[in-house]
Amino acid sequence: MAGVHLGADEHGDWVGVPRGTHHARPGAAFVSEVDTVTLLPVATAQWWVATFHAPGTWASVYVDITTPPRWLAGPDGPVVTAVDLDLDVVRRADGSDYVDDEDEFAEHRVRYAYPPEVVAAARASCDAVHAAVAARRAPYDGSAEVWLERLAQPG
Repeated sequence: MAGVHLGADEHGDWVGVPRGTHHARPGAAFVSEVDTVTLLPVATAQWWVATFHAPGTWASVYVDITTPPRWLAGPDGPVVTAVDLDLDVVRRADGSDYVDDEDEFAEHRVRYAYPPEVVAAARASCDAVHAAVAARRAPYDGSAEVWLERLAQPG
């Protein structure tokens, strides 16, 4: 999936993905129903990637707990890499929030022999992100709206 770099602020780099974009990963493929912006945290030790959805779909915030995302030089331009560690923090469109896929994380930590430091970092990140999402602390406080508006602007 390709996105457009919209800019950066104190939270990190914001990448926009317009409605109608085809997404694919092993086991799933879909076309996005709404515009989204993804925040890649500015601090290199952050174990998450957050996606904010425009109104009109089931979730407004979806945070993947990952290894720290890294920008790399790709053959067609910059590429972001991170390993998804299954845990997700979600804010539904109705405003409620929850942690998803704890069962997958537990299964995969055994199957793939996650080192103890990876398990600890993922759990700590999940707890911190969930607390921030639930408390509506930045960047989960509506900060993404300006970036969604920027993505929606023509040209």
